[in-house]
Amino acid sequence: MKGRSRPARKKPSRAELKPGQCLCDFCTGKCCRYLSLPIDTPHTWDEFDSIRWYLAHGQTLVYVVKQQWYLLVKTRCQYLSSDNRCRIYFNRPKICREYTTDDCEYDDEWSFSKAFETPEQIWEYAEALLPPRRRREAGPANGLPILAGAGPNGIVGG
Repeated sequence: MKGRSRPARKKPSRAELKPGQCLCDFCTGKCCRYLSLPIDTPHTWDEFDSIRWYLAHGQTLVYVVKQQWYLLVKTRCQYLSSDNRCRIYFNRPKICREYTTDDCEYDDEWSFSKAFETPEQIWEYAEALLPPRRRREAGPANGLPILAGAGPNGIVGG
């Protein structure tokens, strides 16, 4: 019938699958609900600030696995059907065709050596890792900020 999804089945572990059964028949389409891309390891305040910007957009996560940093964006693939199957399976993108159930996350919970979900978390991490950053203070009446430690004319050391 149109609009009816398959009845919910108990999710067996990989080891419990019988010959001919496919993990995808029991899966929630976890791999189709996000995208993840490697990013450069941050080393400076500006680089951490870029990550802070990513995290300010919500539905994002920055994580580290084996010293590689990644940006994860939680977003559902437009081709994932209500029964968690691909509606364009025979015409799916190459990245999907190359993805196999051998390495899928079916049984796995995410575990990262580091994970950041909020801008505040990445900023706290940067503060613990990096030397103190130069802060901006309120400037003269013209409203322009001056760097902390600047002389009366707004020039550091002057």
